[in-house]
Amino acid sequence: MTSAAAPASGKPKAARPPERSGRLSAEDWAQAALDLIAEQGVAAVAVEPLARRLGVTKGSFYWHFPSRDALLQAALERWENVEQEAVFGALEKISDPQERLRALIQMVAHEIKSHAIYSAMLQALDHPIVQPVIGRVSERRLEYLTASFRQVGLGRSEAQHRARLAYTAYVGFLQLSLQLPQSRLDHDTFDEYIEHVMATLIPR
Repeated sequence: MTSAAAPASGKPKAARPPERSGRLSAEDWAQAALDLIAEQGVAAVAVEPLARRLGVTKGSFYWHFPSRDALLQAALERWENVEQEAVFGALEKISDPQERLRALIQMVAHEIKSHAIYSAMLQALDHPIVQPVIGRVSERRLEYLTASFRQVGLGRSEAQHRARLAYTAYVGFLQLSLQLPQSRLDHDTFDEYIEHVMATLIPR
């Protein structure tokens, strides 16, 4: 087996990820940015680290995006659209409104990656690209929750209050986990907590 020649200095070249064959799409870059946000936060999104992660040159990035902010915008819009299609689309198949609410809470409770992305965005609310996305997502979630509580028989005002309470519980739980990691629950206790949330929020 032959080995690559060392440079004139005698030091071996630093290992690099293999160059990908085939051109990456803008969606590939956006998904990689989302993965990085979930792991390290919004501030970690940068062209060079993502290029290394994907095994391509920076030229691949500039083929699709004029700037880092354009990539961040595309990544957050991808997260927003996928959530709308995957979560709300799946729930529409459930005809019973109470079961649909239970399925929503269960689905949201166990979407670990989505929690990580949302938590990272909550920590970057002062970013001009993040803030409007969080605003749209929150408004849509509250509207969906309000409509869901209306469908189980609550009046408009009570449904709105119940929707705010449910969303506050979700955001508050994420913030508590961020600020006090020692407060995180083990698997069984978490499942018991989710059952308690459903019993408390969903009218019988």
